[in-house]
Amino acid sequence: MAFPPSSARVVIIGGGVIGCSVAYHLAKLGWQDIVLLERKQLTSGTTWHAAGLIAQLRATANMTKLARYSQELYGKLEEETGVATGFRRCGSITVALTDERREEILRQAAMARAFGVQVEEISPGEVKARYPHLNTDGVTAGVYLPRDGQGDPANIALALAKGARMKGAQIIENTLVTGIARDSRRITGVNWQQGAETAHIACDMVVNCAGMWGHQVGRMLGTNVPLQACEHFYIVTENIPELTQLPVLRVPDECAYYKEDAGKILLGAFEPRAKPWGMDGIPSDFEFDQLPEDFDHFEPILEAAVARMPMLAAAGIHTFFNGPESFTPDDAYHLGLAPEMDNVWVAAGFNSIGIQSAGGAGMALAQWMDAGDKPFDLCDVNIARMEPFQGNRTYLAERATETLGLLYADHFPYRQKETARGIRRSPMHAQLLAHGAVMGEFAGWERANWFADPGQDAEYRYSWKRQNFFGNVAAELHALRTNVGLYDMSSFGKIRVEGRDVCAFLNHIAGGQCDVPVGRIVYTQFLNARGGIEADVTITRLEEHAYLVVTPAATRLVDQTWMRRHLGDYNVVLTDMTAAEAVMAVMGPASRTLLQMVSPDDFSNAVNPFGTAQEIEIGMARARVHRVSYVGELGWEIYVSSDMAAHVFEVLHAAGQTLGMKLCGLHMMDCARLEKGFRHFGHDITCEDHVLEAGLGFAVKTDKPTFIGRDSVLRKREAGLAKRLVQFRLRDPEPLLYHHEPILRDGQLVGYLSSGAYGHTLGAAVGMGYVPCAGETVAEMLASTYEIDVMGTRVVADAQLKPFYDPTGARMKV
Repeated sequence: MAFPPSSARVVIIGGGVIGCSVAYHLAKLGWQDIVLLERKQLTSGTTWHAAGLIAQLRATANMTKLARYSQELYGKLEEETGVATGFRRCGSITVALTDERREEILRQAAMARAFGVQVEEISPGEVKARYPHLNTDGVTAGVYLPRDGQGDPANIALALAKGARMKGAQIIENTLVTGIARDSRRITGVNWQQGAETAHIACDMVVNCAGMWGHQVGRMLGTNVPLQACEHFYIVTENIPELTQLPVLRVPDECAYYKEDAGKILLGAFEPRAKPWGMDGIPSDFEFDQLPEDFDHFEPILEAAVARMPMLAAAGIHTFFNGPESFTPDDAYHLGLAPEMDNVWVAAGFNSIGIQSAGGAGMALAQWMDAGDKPFDLCDVNIARMEPFQGNRTYLAERATETLGLLYADHFPYRQKETARGIRRSPMHAQLLAHGAVMGEFAGWERANWFADPGQDAEYRYSWKRQNFFGNVAAELHALRTNVGLYDMSSFGKIRVEGRDVCAFLNHIAGGQCDVPVGRIVYTQFLNARGGIEADVTITRLEEHAYLVVTPAATRLVDQTWMRRHLGDYNVVLTDMTAAEAVMAVMGPASRTLLQMVSPDDFSNAVNPFGTAQEIEIGMARARVHRVSYVGELGWEIYVSSDMAAHVFEVLHAAGQTLGMKLCGLHMMDCARLEKGFRHFGHDITCEDHVLEAGLGFAVKTDKPTFIGRDSVLRKREAGLAKRLVQFRLRDPEPLLYHHEPILRDGQLVGYLSSGAYGHTLGAAVGMGYVPCAGETVAEMLASTYEIDVMGTRVVADAQLKPFYDPTGARMKV
């Protein structure tokens, strides 16, 4: 039996399919001194019992890119390594049993076309022709993806392992990592045990690929890896005579999937309420094990399956399997450099799609590790998206009861998590609820998304059509556009940046000019070397040597981590102030009148022009107002110490009643910002989107001598733009837009919407998305005919670069 070496460039912890893929791809890039340590045998945790479904389509373009890469890789591995992966393209069918699910899968089919995935919408009769064993009673529609497939999970992992070994990686089994050596924010080595032998490996990097042990291993490494194991059930029938190869079948309305394998049917489930497992830690000796049967838990799924697939009634059950899988709080896996450490990487928490994700995830992480920068936008799975509290074990166990089932639940727009709620609350939380707020959850924050009218149920009723809050949002937006509205933005990330070198530091990482007078607000982006957008922020100069960087709620940790990793020798301190201050946005034509009613201070353009901040008295409190707007109206964001926030809210609300002020929610804000063409980070702008092509060149000041991304901005200005972010408004007022709907230019597919919502002021749905335009003038690009594909129907849209609402921006500056 081989012992680990005394040193390595990288130590990978975990020998499932993910760890093997990371080792394979690092070796493929030419890395030497790769050591993978597996506590037992390869694949013995969860890989060995995976169902092996390998689909192409995921929720975003880049996640789809990674899934497609996995497929292509598995098709080549057998030739490369001699290990049979069992991969075959048998296709997949998803069927809908309700009108709502029909709309969902048809929208997914349109999205697949936008992502370049082969897809066919098929009728119930065509479903029956492709899957003759299926009872199609109640089937409303189907979607067929001919290039989806299935494979042998264990052999895929073993093929990756062999490929890694062939390129020099060392893969050592039956070796448990027992501890680490650490120097500040770096792991300097890991301790291991093999039988009675113990020793230490010095290393430059560590990768946590420990699967359902990832949370425990993460804690040992000083990092937060929120995931929770759940019991996951499937049955395998006895051999069914004359059963031929079939597509993978998914019936999400019955929480079930079916896979034909060697003349048998595997029936698996993602039940609505799951059973967390291992809350006290996963035993280190768990190896090729399964959990006790719970037939009562699985029985409702089986009963529906027998009715849906009558041949199951005659087929005996060969295996009833209950094995653990790990799930994350948001059903997206964890990938990337852990924010708490400078050399600990993570690839874990794959939410029962580890086989189809492993190839792409291993490739992306290896490239990230090799280059020191993400190869493309990975914000969906970046481990830094996870808030520190989400590692709480009670939280994880409660949330996991829901997240497993959400994989097959209706993916309605605006659907909110129901478990593990109420953790982060603004100081106005109780008051907002008393006034009819319907809360959503975002990064743990309870946020008012809309306000119910008196007598209206203050709860969501989900649909792909106009939901029950459609009219409420319209009324809130009308109040904001014509009078005044107030909404809570306390969830803003707020990072105080201070120190002797603070101005120089911010000018280094931000595209805008931060050397401004005290009280000035700078809207800017943090760029990468390619000119892509890593963060979209406002920076307010509070004092000569102190600034406040305000970020979206979901990216505070990501943005603070980006700043910290670029500190270098700058004398600067970063402090998370998010919980210290509440924020209330007062917006609309009457907002100045309202503030003058509750404060003796001057809110005129002469004293407080757009883009400036000032300290004020309000009620009996002190606050700071920032004159900015994300909704396109005159208005202020009021920053107030959390202990005085409830008082300030009460003062504003009481005075606002005399003006007809309306409390508003964040669904309204999203509609307003889309009407105004304001970008949303993570959708409209990402690290892949060049700041000039995103239409944000005005926020970049290249007359500064140097900043990250400056050279790329100058090159792009000289070479010209390859694409532009365009705003669209449907001519038909009925269809709704969300995101990822395909864009057609003169009948040809050219892209997809990055975001969408209903523009109540404009009387139709609006969205934005990138359109290729290399070598074209703006006039030439806009002269085309544009259509948006809404679940297979092409809807004509007007297109323009300027906002449809108040294109000059005059309303914000009156």
